[in-house]
Amino acid sequence: MLDFRHAGVRCREHTGLPDTPGNRRRLERVLQRIDAEQLLGNFDYAQHFPNGSQIERFRDHARRREEAEAALSGEALPRFSEFAEQWYRENQVRWRASHARTVRAVLDLHLVPTFGQSRLNEITRAAVLGFRSELAVRKGRRGGTLSPGWINHIITPLRMILEEGADRYEFTSPASRITALPVPRTMAEPFTLTEIAQILAAVRLDFKNYYTVRFLTGLRSCEIDGLQWRHVDFERRQLLVRQSLVRGVLGPVKTDGSYREVDLAGAAIEALRAQYEVAGHHEFVFCNSVGQPLDQMNVTKRVWYPLLRLVGLRKRNPYQTRHTAASIWLAAGENPEWVARQLGHTSTEMLFRVYSRFVPNVTRRDGSAFEALVDKHLNVAKGDAHEDTDPD
Repeated sequence: MLDFRHAGVRCREHTGLPDTPGNRRRLERVLQRIDAEQLLGNFDYAQHFPNGSQIERFRDHARRREEAEAALSGEALPRFSEFAEQWYRENQVRWRASHARTVRAVLDLHLVPTFGQSRLNEITRAAVLGFRSELAVRKGRRGGTLSPGWINHIITPLRMILEEGADRYEFTSPASRITALPVPRTMAEPFTLTEIAQILAAVRLDFKNYYTVRFLTGLRSCEIDGLQWRHVDFERRQLLVRQSLVRGVLGPVKTDGSYREVDLAGAAIEALRAQYEVAGHHEFVFCNSVGQPLDQMNVTKRVWYPLLRLVGLRKRNPYQTRHTAASIWLAAGENPEWVARQLGHTSTEMLFRVYSRFVPNVTRRDGSAFEALVDKHLNVAKGDAHEDTDPD
C-alpha cells in the first residue's frame, strides 16, 4: 500500500503487490517520485492512479486551481451568460420598455443558449459568423426563415456585448468587423386620394374617424394608439405627439425628433370633433367601448385587412397610411421641410430617399395646399359608412 498526502488529503492506495523486500524498495521509489513531483508542482494523481479512490476529488481540485491561477493572471473572464446579464442591467435604464423586452427575448431565445457557457475571450469570429449563418435558415414564428432585418436585431446585441467585454477586459472583440446584413429597402406604397375616398366610404362607422386621422396626419400606429385628448389642440389645430403605445405599454415616442406638433387639415379636425362626441369622456382619443386603447394587431386583422378586401384593394400594411400622408403632402407642393416636421424627421434626407418620385416643384410651406387637395377629393367620402360593433 502507498500512504502519502496530496493537497492536504491523506491517500492510501492499494497496489495489489505482495509484501516483499523488493516490492517495498519499489514502492519507496514511487513515493520519492511522488514527493519530487509534488515539490515541483506537477504531480498528476490521475496519471499515477487512474482508478484511484480520490480521482474525482482531485479533478475538482485541479480545475479550481486552474481557475484560480487564471483569475490571478487575468485570463478567467466571465462567461457570456454572466456578462450579458450585467450588460443588460446596466443598459436597461436607458431603453424604452418595448426595446428592453426585445433585447431580453434575444438574449433568452438566441444568444444565451448559444454562447452562454463560453467565456468572453473564447468566442471566436468563426463562431459568430457560424451563428449568423444558422440564423439565416432558422424558422420564424410564421414558418418562413428569419429576415435579414431580424438577424441584424439578434446580432447587434451580441456585437455590443462582446465589444463592451473587449473594452473592459482588454481583448479583441470577434464581432468588431462583422457588418450588418443588407436589408431590402421598404417600398412606399401609398394610397391614392380616390382609394382613400373608397376606404372611408366603406369603413365601419366606429373606425371612420380613426382612419381619416391616420390618412391625414401621417402618425405611426403606436402614436395614434397612444394619443390622448390632452394632446389634441383644437384651437391651434394641432396634434401634440408626446407618447406612443407599444404592445400595450404607454411610453415615449420613437426618437427625440418624433416629439412634434402636427398641423391638422380641416377634414382631420372634423374627424376629431366627431370622435370627441363619442369618446371625449375617455382618456384616449381612439379606444374601445370601455375606454381602453386599441389593440393594433386586433384592429389590423379584424378591421383593416377585411376593409381592403371589401373595396377590392391589394393588401398593404397600416403603415402605408403614413406613407400616404407624406406622398400627398409632397404631391400638393408642400415644402419638404414642413413635411419632414409633420412626420417627425429631423431632416429631409429620408423624405427625398423614400418619396423622391412624389416631390414636384416646391411652391408652398404651410399645409394649405394639402388641405385644399384633400377637401376637393374626399367630399365623396362623407356619405354614410357601414356600421358595426367594436372589434374588442
